[in-house]
Amino acid sequence: MGEVYRARDTRLGREVAIKVLPAELAADASRLKRFEKEARSASALNHPNIVTIYEIGTVDSLAYIAMERVEGETLRKLLAGGALPIKRLLSIGTQIAEGLSKAHEAGIVHRDLKPENVMVTKDGLVKILDFGLAKLTSTLSGSDEGSHLPTMTGTSPGVVLGTVGYMSPEQASGEAVDFRSDQFSFGSILYEMATGKRAFQKKTAVDTLAAILNEEPPPVASVNPQAPLPLRWIVERCLAKDPEGRYASTKDLARDLETLRDRSSETAALVGAPVGATRRAAALWFALGAVALAASVLFAGRTLWKEPPPAPPRFQRLTFRRGFVFNARFSSDGQTIVYSAQWDSDPSRIFETRLEGPTSRRLDLPDAMLQSLSSRGELAISMGRPTILFWLVSGTLATVPVAGGAPRELATDVQSADWAPDGKGMAVIRNDRAIDPRGGHLEFPMGRVISRGGRFFVRVSPRGDRIAFEEAGRVHVVDTSGNERFVSRKFSGTVRFAWTPKGDEIWVTDPFAASGVVYALTLSGKERIALRIPTSVEILDISRDGRVLLFVGNQRWETWSRPNGQPNERELTVLADSDAMGISPDGKTLLINDRGIYLRNSDGSPPKRLGEGYGSQLSPDGRWAAVVRPGPPSELVLVPTGAGEEKRLPSGGLEDHNRDSVQWSGDGRRLLFNAREKGHENRFYVQDVAGGGPRPLPPEHADQTSSISHDGRFAIVEEGDGFWIYPVDGGERRLVRGMLPTDLIWRNWSEDDRFVYAWNPFELPFRVFRVELATGRREPWKTILPQDPAGIWMADLMLTPDGKSYAYNCKRNLNDLYLVEGLK
Repeated sequence: MGEVYRARDTRLGREVAIKVLPAELAADASRLKRFEKEARSASALNHPNIVTIYEIGTVDSLAYIAMERVEGETLRKLLAGGALPIKRLLSIGTQIAEGLSKAHEAGIVHRDLKPENVMVTKDGLVKILDFGLAKLTSTLSGSDEGSHLPTMTGTSPGVVLGTVGYMSPEQASGEAVDFRSDQFSFGSILYEMATGKRAFQKKTAVDTLAAILNEEPPPVASVNPQAPLPLRWIVERCLAKDPEGRYASTKDLARDLETLRDRSSETAALVGAPVGATRRAAALWFALGAVALAASVLFAGRTLWKEPPPAPPRFQRLTFRRGFVFNARFSSDGQTIVYSAQWDSDPSRIFETRLEGPTSRRLDLPDAMLQSLSSRGELAISMGRPTILFWLVSGTLATVPVAGGAPRELATDVQSADWAPDGKGMAVIRNDRAIDPRGGHLEFPMGRVISRGGRFFVRVSPRGDRIAFEEAGRVHVVDTSGNERFVSRKFSGTVRFAWTPKGDEIWVTDPFAASGVVYALTLSGKERIALRIPTSVEILDISRDGRVLLFVGNQRWETWSRPNGQPNERELTVLADSDAMGISPDGKTLLINDRGIYLRNSDGSPPKRLGEGYGSQLSPDGRWAAVVRPGPPSELVLVPTGAGEEKRLPSGGLEDHNRDSVQWSGDGRRLLFNAREKGHENRFYVQDVAGGGPRPLPPEHADQTSSISHDGRFAIVEEGDGFWIYPVDGGERRLVRGMLPTDLIWRNWSEDDRFVYAWNPFELPFRVFRVELATGRREPWKTILPQDPAGIWMADLMLTPDGKSYAYNCKRNLNDLYLVEGLK
């Protein structure tokens, strides 16, 4: 649009690019005014990936823009040679996304993003051009590079606006657009960089518009099998026809590309063989085929070659919002998926999606979590569950038709439920301690206990003759009378699993594994890997024809802090798995574990590494960090936060310190911690910092939560029958009234030792209560809702003694639901 000239700004001694707008556009005062307003907004962005606009004005009826002069080539010229190498693609794509993210945060939409409007310097720096110019653009009849890409103009509703071939469906329909329109245009550019072909290119502009509205481009994998699978997912999400299917924020899009760029070596597992190797393999198969044909004549059809490898699995993304999918099930027709998810800051709700479209429909049901879907179209749901860490808190089981209606409540304290194949009965795991003090007993049918103690996650086999459940990281299989038939090996955490259609295998995912793996287990004990990808996965269901529902996502531990007087929280995550264990009394310093021990200030300044081990708590004066060094035997060490030497505390024969339990008294004289002496079980100990060995507190076999008073004279210890106060130097214990079984009191006495702060660690928002120790009076004190609650499903909270500052760690799991075909 317009002519571009090179010039020199003599006032500042710099070269600039001058773009002169066509006279017919400059003559339209209203359009020129709108352009100037948006161009001035864009000029204020000040981002390295957005070209800087210096001046906008008119001279002798000519309108012009003076902008930063960029030495390099347009992305269009770079694409003349075909698809870009993956490393360069990710570098360019990440920079474009970061520039767009900055603009979108400022409320500015480009509207005409295309390869012609992206410059790449010789050093690989990307600059996005022409922000806000789409509203003035006319047909590019005089352009060498884009003459076949007509640009529509207009500013009124119903008028098509943008460059044909890169515009979004809403642009092509003349609808109002927002930042997600730029995401679609960017997806078209990513597609072209990955394949060397345009996503939407027909003989005429009208045909191209029709394709944008109604057709999908050939899958990236079919054009370039070398494209990493995560990159294909990003392209698919950007090219979703419905804006709701794209990214909720362009910042998330930029983060996904940045992660893929920074971990490009890990994506090799999701990429096929090199093209050259494929061609050599094809030639080899041709030669082997000729040999086999001759051999068939000589050896009466004996096979002399192996079958070619199976086709790779096919992934179809089903959800596109930011949050966490809890559970999903196939309907009896195999084409409808019902799932429950918590999107953004919303509670868990139940949705339905069809495989032929990317959109989901919320079912007309109360907020609830899906447990199971019967062959008769009836849902089993869990209601009345405010917690995000849903599998640790029981809920009320109810049934309701998929079509809607009032739920029929069946039982309380239900952790997991699964319909039998006939849709008439259910297997349930209930947490009724009146029946079993250990909780988690299995009932089948409901009301008939067939197995007791610590059960979780239940699935009935396809024939209804066996039941699988999880206990302590193992999959157990029992018959309908509770007789055990199979026990798997121990996995690293609470596993999810599903029966295969024939009931001869159970497919298992381990959420704590280093990579995403689906294990196939036979009931005879054989094990194989059905799928491996370099990101976390959990299996949810398997259809009658073998298709699999997985949620795929990324998990990380984050640390957030809000010191007194600050209006907002600040993320203080060091790497990707931060675990803050100590907060200074003024709330300005945190002790964080993340592949080492770090001190980090709440102002976000770079963290200071203290060394190896596990930091457990900061001293009240901030001069020392209590650190557990692993053994055997483990040891408790005081590490200086500034200059000085470490101090090793006498172990007193203890061999295993609980690294999460160490606490300083408020006066800095004593430490309370949980540990184990050889030949004994865990219990709590108190140790004076000035000298002397650890002294045990009276309750034996205690390994629950605890807290020490500010003056160091008392400790609260959680036992099976409640919370008890023990005098550290001896004396009678007394019960703390006003506490609930779900409370946590970790390190949170008030400064005057009159109160403890208590809350449920598995509930968001944090509803903090203040419990008066003398009377048991319990009163609401503060509600803390994380600044960004999306995907948080596990969290813990730290408060300063005055209660004015806080920090918390949270496990954020942002995942999406996928249908996977072709797994065997």
